[in-house]
Amino acid sequence: MRTEASGAMEGSRTIVGVDDSEHARAAALWGAAEATLHHHSLCLVHAADLDRLDRFASFETSAHVRDRGDTVLAEVAQEVRHRFPELGLTLKLSRRSPVPALHSAARPGDIIVVGSRGSGGFGPLLLGSVGLGAVVGSPAPVVVVRGESEAADDAPVIAAVRDEEDAAWLFRAAQEAQIRGCPLRLLNVRNLLTRFGDRPASPDDAGRLADTGERLLADLASRISERGPGLTVRTEVVTARSAAAALVEASSGSGLLVMGSHERQSVSVLGLGHVAHALLHHSHCPVQIVPYPRDRRRVTEEGLGDDGD
Repeated sequence: MRTEASGAMEGSRTIVGVDDSEHARAAALWGAAEATLHHHSLCLVHAADLDRLDRFASFETSAHVRDRGDTVLAEVAQEVRHRFPELGLTLKLSRRSPVPALHSAARPGDIIVVGSRGSGGFGPLLLGSVGLGAVVGSPAPVVVVRGESEAADDAPVIAAVRDEEDAAWLFRAAQEAQIRGCPLRLLNVRNLLTRFGDRPASPDDAGRLADTGERLLADLASRISERGPGLTVRTEVVTARSAAAALVEASSGSGLLVMGSHERQSVSVLGLGHVAHALLHHSHCPVQIVPYPRDRRRVTEEGLGDDGD
């Protein structure tokens, strides 16, 4: 693999998967701004998949793919340097396929960023099992850049809270809000269909669900405020038939939506779950998936509530 360093710094990095698509360029610029906020350096990665290609293609074809990868990295790097001249920047042409290229590049403390669509080196991302693997199997938080690349300065960070175990990643969402100087919105969705089946829920049913969610969010908000004084934390419980639809709607006008992931014991690791899957395809703002284990309870769905299978 070829690498190039320009003002690279030791420490945490924001790693962006790039190809020659506009979505990847938007992700690179978003990632550069994110790296600046986090005081990270930026690492641009292009997956040429040469390990596979060399087994089946001619030398000339492999050389063309390698040269094209170098060109893509150079073009994206030029645009990043123009907008962020002081940012430490590293370029990496990986011989691996997209998901292993991103995962192997990540170190503790890093953030991985990808666009919502792509071509070439990262074309399969978010269009099937490769994209799901990039998020669920990642050793680092993954941000999928969706929606408007530049949100309003006061656009909140949304944390999608399911239960008390989400405290394991919730402080990361609080950090994202703090560095942006914006409010943190804790959002809990209670799904009536999962709890009560197909019968219409009574007002008492909805009230009990809301009370449970409000107590949960109040406790988490208190814990966040203790560790992050000065941060504005807002809480909201939404009762809906679809957790995925409620979150997609809530993402409109937000700067970032953060939710936790976990290792699922009952299905393949590529089974991300339909709530997170829907957000990665339809959110109006970037979505950050934070990996964390919840296997002792064998939870079968990410995010807020279950929509049912």
